[in-house]
Amino acid sequence: MSLSQYMIIGKFVPSNSFIHKLDARSKLTFVFLFVFLVFIVDTLTGYIILSLIVLLGIIVSRISIGYYLKGLIPITWIVLFTTVIHLTMTKGGTVLFQWNWLVIYSQGVEQAVFIALRLILLVIVASMLTLTTQPIDITVGLEQIFKPLKLIKVPVDELALMMAISLRFIPTLMDETDKIITAQKARGANFEAGTIRQRLLSVIAIIIPLFISTFKRADELAMAMEARGYRGGVERTRLRISAFSWRDLLLAIIFILLFGILIYLRGI
Repeated sequence: MSLSQYMIIGKFVPSNSFIHKLDARSKLTFVFLFVFLVFIVDTLTGYIILSLIVLLGIIVSRISIGYYLKGLIPITWIVLFTTVIHLTMTKGGTVLFQWNWLVIYSQGVEQAVFIALRLILLVIVASMLTLTTQPIDITVGLEQIFKPLKLIKVPVDELALMMAISLRFIPTLMDETDKIITAQKARGANFEAGTIRQRLLSVIAIIIPLFISTFKRADELAMAMEARGYRGGVERTRLRISAFSWRDLLLAIIFILLFGILIYLRGI
């Protein structure tokens, strides 16, 4: 299976689900606030509630849970690395396991579980945003959310466009990387054998063509945007006008209830 098949952030899956019909501004705001909640929760009960909310979102989005789990594969080594670090380095609580120099404490296990859950929840929620929202809607939503910053001369339109393009081109860059790896292997490159130094040097055969291809795509995109009359910061008409509905109100109520419950649990 190729790298691009594992990378689901940046891809859009058309559907007629409740989450797809939500206004992009509501989804962006929910994701920003959800990230905040993930980092303030400090109890197992709180993480269970957040996990259930995410599971409910997966079901309502009508996208296979296996598709979301596939998107976790690229961060598996990060989750494992942070888990091992916290298990072996965090001290406190009762000793659960001891063997020579290796001592695992109860607080180490707790922190390892919490950090792993944080990473998994953040990736799934970010994936859910891009899977259920078209890139152009994300761009418009970001522009409208940060529009007040224009008063202090912040280039909101350009920043929103940059973020949307970055999300859009993640799958494209993964596809390009797969093609380069396949082409280099066909020329005799071996990325899995040799010493660490030889493997690092072989990666250069991937990085250099990828950089060249990326800059070429960026130049082509810039020329295409100029040819179509794009001017950052200039007010322009839109084909679809964003509008809040009862779905967005329901999402706001759910978040307020979730926030209240988690703050209550934190204070216990």
